[in-house]
Amino acid sequence: MKTVDLAKLLPSDVPAGEQVLWHGRPEVVGLMRRAFRADFVLAYFAALTIWNAASAADFAAAALIAGKTLLIGAAALALLALLAWAHARASLYVVTTRRLVIKAGVALPIFINLPFSQIESAAVKLHSDGTADIPVAIVKGQRVAYLALWPHARPLHFSQPQPALRAVANGAEVADTLSRALLAASSETDAKRQAAPSPSGGDAADAIAGRPAAA
Repeated sequence: MKTVDLAKLLPSDVPAGEQVLWHGRPEVVGLMRRAFRADFVLAYFAALTIWNAASAADFAAAALIAGKTLLIGAAALALLALLAWAHARASLYVVTTRRLVIKAGVALPIFINLPFSQIESAAVKLHSDGTADIPVAIVKGQRVAYLALWPHARPLHFSQPQPALRAVANGAEVADTLSRALLAASSETDAKRQAAPSPSGGDAADAIAGRPAAA
């Protein structure tokens, strides 16, 4: 994968050795359908149109009321499409060798930094269009406000919000990249813990205290 300069993507200093593994944005159509529930809005107005037309006295009245209902429904879908486009354009997802970063917000953009040490687990939900939603569970004691995350949050998880990459293209590949990065970071942390000198070890304790180790 082509190396990417993290400083060009994020408004922060780049720690030594950190590299971007993947970056992208939500797909507009997927975000519109699943975050903004456009499918439900479409189904609602379709059912409402049929109901109103069936309740009309004659064909002319049915055509008039059906046309008005469809027009309102089209306006609602157009508004959802505009919102989805604005959020997709303003959003940014970045997976590095050390963290997951979510840029959220249209009028007031914010960057949500999630070091891998704060991520307990990750899941993936693949969709028929090839996109995926990838939520991550945060370790206990850490919390991100649901409203600050939305629409980049797992739906209906209000008490313990889960940041999520929404409607990302090539979802299976992105999920695999994040999974590998989390496993690599976990292995590196475990290796450092094992290599760290034990406070209870005699020689190690002497060395740390500045005393020569016993022969």
